This record gives sequence, C-alpha cells and structure tokens, in this order.
Amino acid sequence: MQGANMLLDEPLRLASVLTPVKPKVFPSLTKIVGTLGPKSHSVEVIEECLVAGMSVARFDFSWMDATYHQETLDNLRKAAQNVKKLCPVMLDTVGPEIQVHNSTGGPIELKAGNHVMITPDLSKTPSAEILPIKFGDLAKVVKKGDTLFIGQYLFTGSETTSSWLEIVETSGENVNCLVNNTATLSGPLFTLHVSKVHISLPTLSEYDKEVISTWGLRNRVDIISLSHTRSADDVRELKTFLQSHDLRDTQIYAKVENTEGLDHFDEILQEADGIIISRGDLGIDLPPEDVFISQKTAIQKCNLAGKSVIITRVVDSMIDNLRPTRAEATDVANAVLDGTDGILLGAETVRGPYPVDAVSTVGRICAEAESVYNHSAHFKKIVRHIGEPMPHEESVASSAVRTAIKVKAAAILVFTFSGRAARLVAKYRPPMPVLAVVFPRKDSDPTEWRSYGTTQARQCFSVRGAYPLMGSTEEAETGGLTKEEYGIKLAVNYGRSVGMLKPFDRLIIFEKIGDSSVVKIIECDAS
Repeated sequence: MQGANMLLDEPLRLASVLTPVKPKVFPSLTKIVGTLGPKSHSVEVIEECLVAGMSVARFDFSWMDATYHQETLDNLRKAAQNVKKLCPVMLDTVGPEIQVHNSTGGPIELKAGNHVMITPDLSKTPSAEILPIKFGDLAKVVKKGDTLFIGQYLFTGSETTSSWLEIVETSGENVNCLVNNTATLSGPLFTLHVSKVHISLPTLSEYDKEVISTWGLRNRVDIISLSHTRSADDVRELKTFLQSHDLRDTQIYAKVENTEGLDHFDEILQEADGIIISRGDLGIDLPPEDVFISQKTAIQKCNLAGKSVIITRVVDSMIDNLRPTRAEATDVANAVLDGTDGILLGAETVRGPYPVDAVSTVGRICAEAESVYNHSAHFKKIVRHIGEPMPHEESVASSAVRTAIKVKAAAILVFTFSGRAARLVAKYRPPMPVLAVVFPRKDSDPTEWRSYGTTQARQCFSVRGAYPLMGSTEEAETGGLTKEEYGIKLAVNYGRSVGMLKPFDRLIIFEKIGDSSVVKIIECDAS
C-alpha cells in the first residue's frame, strides 16, 4: 500500500514525469556495488566506475586466483586516489558451491529430452553425457523428481546459457538427470544448484579460510560477503575466524540465497552487519511468484533493524546490451522504493562490455526512485517499530532527521569513530546526504589504507545516503580548532567544493558530547 500513498503524496512528480530530476551531487543515495573483473580491471575503467557512482568494489573468489584479484585491487587503490574517493573492498566467499570444472574449455550443448549423468568421478571429461563434480554425497541427498540447475558464472535465468535438470534416478554415487531445455554451457566453470536440498558442505570452506587468512588479511578487507549463509551459526563461525586472524574490524554481510537462509533469516539478521539478498540462487529455490514477497519482507526487516541490505541480479540484460529492459528498470526502482540500501552488479561489470554504463544507468534509476520515495511513511514505520519510550540515541537520531526535513537542510553532519552514528541516522532514511566525519584512532594515519578509522569510514559507503569524510585530530589541533569546529569546517568546505552546499544553506549536526547526544542547526555563511 506504500506505493499508493506515494502516488497520492507526489501528484506533481507523476504529472511532470517527462521533466528530468535536477542533477545531484551524488548519482544516487542508494549505493552501487560493482564486481570487478576482466571488463573492469584497469585503473581507467575503475576510475570511470567510481565517478559514475560505484561505492563498493566486490571481489568474487569463485573464479580467478588471488594474484589476479591483487592486481585488480592495486588498480582500485590507484583509481581511488586519482578520483579522491574512498571505496570499501568486499570479499565474496565461494561457500558450499558445487562446481563443474570444464577442463576442455569448449562449449557443451545439452539438448532437451536427453540424459546427462552427474558424477563425483573427476577423472571423467565433461561432456553432454557426463558432468563431474567435486562433491561425493549428491546421490545421498537428492531423490527422483528433484530439480537441478546448471549454468555459467552467476545465474541469469537465460534458457540458452543455463539448463534445468530433473533427477530420474540415482545409481551408486551417480545421478542420472533428464535435460528439460536445450542450452549451451560455455566457459571454464559451471555451477550446479540443487533446489531446496541441504548440501552437506561447510558454509565457510577451507578454500575460503585460506583466501581470508592470506589475501583478506594482507589487504585488510572491509567487508566479507558470506555466500550461502544458512544459519546464525555460519555468521558466528566466520566472526570467530576473523577475530582469530586480527580482522575484528571487518564487517560480515550474510548472503541469503536459499530457503534455509530464509527460514533462519531473523537470527541471521541479528548476527550479521548487513544482508545481501542473492536473487540468482534464491530464484531457483523459490517459485518465481514467491521471490518478490521474500525480497520485500527481507528488506523491511533489515530497515527496521537499521542494518544495510543489498539486492542482486537487477539488470542482467546489460551483460550484453547498453540498456536494461523496461522490466529491469522498474525492478531497480521498486527495490529502492522498498527500502534497499544498495544494488549489486555482478556479471554486468565483470564480463559485460558496458561496466561504466551499467553503474551510471542503475544510479540514474535509483535517483529517480528516490525523488518519489515516501520518506514520511518510512520514518513513521521505524518510529512505531522502536516504540516508547525510545532509547536515547534513537530519539536524538530520529529528531535529527525530522529537524533536517522540517528546515529543509542540505545535509546532516554526523561525528563518529565507528560509523554507528551515521548508520543510526541513515536508518531513518533522510532525503538528504549524511556526511559522516570519521576520526581515526590515535596514532593512526588517516591516509593509510589499513589505519583504524579509514576502515570504518569506507564501510559507511555500503549504507544508503551515508558519505564519509576522513578527519584528522592533528590537523584540528594544528589549526587551533576543536574537533567539532574542525569537522564543521571540513564538511562545509567539502559540501561547497562539490556543489552540495551554498551560502545560507542549513546543516544539521548530530554528535555525542560526553554521555549525551545532541542535535544542532547551523547556517552556512556567505563567504
């Protein structure tokens, strides 16, 4: 019903739909996660993606090795320095994924009506008759009539590059399947997904542990996307592993992509720092008509909890084309109206020929949706959920947003060390940016990629509307300023430099002073 309210609240916007939205300082408040790969590997392309609106860089370890990803990350750091923008690194684990390694490298054509054998015998050469997998218990956990799905890279749902298989019988360790649709499998790697069946492989695989303890530790990754999260125990296991490897500041985003994850969603949400709704695999486990309600429910729960939520698989057609379909554009907009914090691009930026266009197009769609987003309804929903009496910080954070809307402030300024205050304000979905001034821990160098404070600042980029600015206690002291005075000067100078603030604009300040949280209103001077 929120959509109906939106139309009633925004009749002028609907009537002037042909009038473009005014240019914004940021492409959109909704964040865009771009997966880096062959088509987005160079410094030049990454720079363009950052300028176009990419806020988070994702590294998918289900393909290519650590050496390749290190080259890409080094290029990201150069690009981020060149465009003077912070960008968090998200490491995506492989998890309990059943893979077919196409050792021949050639295309494999599966024809409807034919049979194909799935076998754990890795000595067999992949072909249209037999597909070897590195999992010996498949025949034990499936039964006649179960559905398998096999495709290249991430699931696109395309009937020409992926195939639905129906299990006919099991024979020893082998599984005989009927091919339901003709498809050509190409590339070095195919993924096999078993619908609604528990796979007895660990969520955090030994390979994942090795990658995290080497590449992840060396690069102090900001976020880990835990693929195929099935329970809160999965999140707790990863948290313990990170702490044992001196990565306690790394955030965990649970990637929910099967019915097991949905069944335990509430407990997963409580343990994780954020949620990624992976609609590729989820759309295989669920009937098509059930995907939308799962997405909307999950987003709403994340919004009420004040935790970031990101959805995947939005503009698959841009893997090959310059423009998304009308349905995809509407899908992105509806996700924004539902309350998503971010949109994740996978194959669109990894191997599609238009990575920069994919980022900028999704950003424009998000911006349009934000212009008619019902902030008032969302605000009231959060306040009702918190209830009375409200906790002190919730009360002041919500007051900051309410005040910013009432006085038509250009931005909200938040002082924070951990990023928590910025996330708390962003939870109430203000229609203006939240500038988070993050001060690094004492003795840290804010210019260093690994310093405490820089990590927390980068992590803010995964939250809708939050934009971090790195502060410096030393600079403040050298200039004879308090942290508050320095932070305001930093935010105002930045706002003016990017065209966000102009003379006499109002700025709302949310900060902690001692044990109290306060809200202030200041006006930018004319100079």
